[in-house]
Amino acid sequence: MSTMSLRIPDSYHKRLRELARREKVSINQLITAALGEKLSALDTEEYLAQRGAKASRKNFLQALKRVPTAPPDAGDEL
Repeated sequence: MSTMSLRIPDSYHKRLRELARREKVSINQLITAALGEKLSALDTEEYLAQRGAKASRKNFLQALKRVPTAPPDAGDEL
């Protein structure tokens, strides 16, 4: 595990302290969790972009043809 010194605005520190207290975790745990969520989101975005680059409109339309025609479920109407 690594140690990192971080400079953040006082307003962020105050907010972190409040959130950590409310969540009953340390500021370190809160920051680590937030960083993990951000890294996961960025990895997902990259993964989806790579998958999208391989997409084929022709294959998509062929797959749609196999979907039976049916009215939308209640609440899903446009």
